[in-house]
Amino acid sequence: MKINDVILRNVAKIGVFIILTFGVYLFLSGHNTPGGGFIGGLVLASAFVLLYLSNGIEKVHKSLPLDFKLVAAVGVLLATGTGLGSLLFGVPFMSQTFAYFDLPIFGKTELTTVTIFEAGVALTVVGVLVTIILSISEDDS
Repeated sequence: MKINDVILRNVAKIGVFIILTFGVYLFLSGHNTPGGGFIGGLVLASAFVLLYLSNGIEKVHKSLPLDFKLVAAVGVLLATGTGLGSLLFGVPFMSQTFAYFDLPIFGKTELTTVTIFEAGVALTVVGVLVTIILSISEDDS
């Protein structure tokens, strides 16, 4: 028997948007204030879990065909690649660099290599957590 969760599905539409926005904010603010790839990834993963809970695994897989194991692998490669990239320039492993650029809408903006590393961490956390939750839900069925 399938329960009709109209309220949950409608609230989840707004909730997922709010959670994703907050997760991106936490990710982007991470190298200057508390936050970063790990906590941003946790919040982003919670949005995906809410999506799966409210709509069902099959429906989400049809509309969002992501392999979260692959997302985690790309995240690990990205985070490791930033560390290895520093070795190509003759600086110690995991050294960061930054520069300021004049971007059209944002103006003078600081871009850092730590943001790329944090993106790898966030992708790894999202991929691993959603994979764990999905494997637990398959065991329950």
